[in-house]
Amino acid sequence: MIKVLVTGGAGFIGSAVVRLLAGELDVQVVTVDALTYAGNLASLVPVADRPNHRFVQADIRDGKRIADLFEAEQPDAVMHLAAESHVDRSIDGPAAFIDTNIVGTYTLLEATRAYWSRLSLARKETFRFHHVSTDEVYGSLGPKGLFSETTPYQPNSPYSASKAASDHLVRAWWHTYGLPVVTTNCSNNYGPYHFPEKLIPLIILNGLEGRPLPVYGTGENVRDWLYVEDHARALWTVLTKGHLGEMYNIGGEAERTNMDVVRAICDLLDELSPEVQLRQELITFVADRPGHDARYAMDINKISTELGWQPAETFESGLRKTVQWYLENRSWWEDIRAGRYQGQRLGLAT
Repeated sequence: MIKVLVTGGAGFIGSAVVRLLAGELDVQVVTVDALTYAGNLASLVPVADRPNHRFVQADIRDGKRIADLFEAEQPDAVMHLAAESHVDRSIDGPAAFIDTNIVGTYTLLEATRAYWSRLSLARKETFRFHHVSTDEVYGSLGPKGLFSETTPYQPNSPYSASKAASDHLVRAWWHTYGLPVVTTNCSNNYGPYHFPEKLIPLIILNGLEGRPLPVYGTGENVRDWLYVEDHARALWTVLTKGHLGEMYNIGGEAERTNMDVVRAICDLLDELSPEVQLRQELITFVADRPGHDARYAMDINKISTELGWQPAETFESGLRKTVQWYLENRSWWEDIRAGRYQGQRLGLAT
């Protein structure tokens, strides 16, 4: 049975990957997470007691700790999702993004390379390092066009710049050292277990509590939305079928303006939890994010034609599942709202 080491596995996307691998696919998983503010062991409860899953609290910047972990666990693959990921937080404090996303990725790559170089020839040939990145490295699109795997990098925020740097490091370790890597760049994820600093969970929770629903600027910024469980399946597809050294864009083919998203959430909340006033009356326009990219949209032709992956959820079906999950799992998010994050505005660069 293949054993996969998943970094950032207690985070939003990482925990979806772990739940898929350790639960549905019965893969051996070693989940590694530093448990910073967005890491949450409650997101791993569905697989926490499975014999094929082990959790290790460790920081990817700790080279010795990671090297020791490789020797102890002897993984067949690494799925690297550990990252600081919120653009607004990167505006307020870019240093953590440079440290984790760039220095941390470098440290992990070196630990992986040292481990991989000592494997038998047969295990070397099957080993994979899968680096998970973002569409934000490409910058901002105009009203037409799509990001492809050949789109030049043009990151515009401290977050996207740090992820672009990590992508380049992974590419360099493939070309210079032969480390067997694949890279994926995804569009905006949404779904269960999403830390409520991001747009969709923040709007859901504020709407449930009858609080203002903040919309940046005019609300016309466009994103391509990808249901997180579709993304997890895409990542497994790339890990097991992707060609070495290649990049694959992953998207939901679901472009929506921020206002479209907020209104859709309002309508679902009014239907499923009608105890509060009409939610659209709570929409409040606030100062825009500094340097807010206008539009992202992904061309997923490569992963679709070469590897046979397509998103299973439409935006409507995925959003309904998401809202229902937050309604049914209040204990998961009430703990966060009571402590680590109460929904306050971030990223004003003041």
